[in-house]
Amino acid sequence: MSEKKKEVRRIFDSIAPKYDLLNHLLSGGVDYYWRKRALRMTGMNKDSILLDIACGTGDVAIEAKKMGVERIYGGDFSFNMLSQFNRKKEWIRGMNFQMAAEFPPVKDESFTNITVAFGVRNFYDIELALGKFFHILKKGGKVTILEFSLPRNFVFKAIYQIYFRRILPLVGRMISKDPSAYTYLPESVNQFDKEIDLVAILTKSGFPNVKQKFLTFGIVQIVIAQK
Repeated sequence: MSEKKKEVRRIFDSIAPKYDLLNHLLSGGVDYYWRKRALRMTGMNKDSILLDIACGTGDVAIEAKKMGVERIYGGDFSFNMLSQFNRKKEWIRGMNFQMAAEFPPVKDESFTNITVAFGVRNFYDIELALGKFFHILKKGGKVTILEFSLPRNFVFKAIYQIYFRRILPLVGRMISKDPSAYTYLPESVNQFDKEIDLVAILTKSGFPNVKQKFLTFGIVQIVIAQK
């Protein structure tokens, strides 16, 4: 197992009990809007078959259920995050897998939709994972990625970086009791923003139709690719 995989699993196993609280607190509750907007842009319905990868505690699955999706499956690398997801089990009908995104234990052309919310930057091999997504989606299926990004406006970016690098890690440490978890977050977002072009990788993976939209002054991106 790579060092990145070990560290990502350790961090998310550690913060799982406080994950929902910190998500809502540190985003000022805007994370609810981000998830809802991403799913509405995707256009899922009762006929959708959803695999939510890096599903965490299940907030995307719950939102999809509210939209009428009946067949929902979750996969995450962290056992403790899946345990939190299972506490919300009454919301969904489906199965959960402990899995790496690069090796989903499912057959090709099994799903109409794949979602990843704030997890793709934690993959140890993003190109491999997105290539797998293409194969396990049915024809016409969509992968929807919700992920952090850095604002392009210079002034707002400077203000945001102060919050992201100083205030967020401090609050995260106080609540989660993990000294490194919320230091990892800004570091991983900065590295991801510099090195990863999701549109280019999805196009290279075979998706002919890829769209990208930025929300909340550019701190979040939604990327939707259709097979």
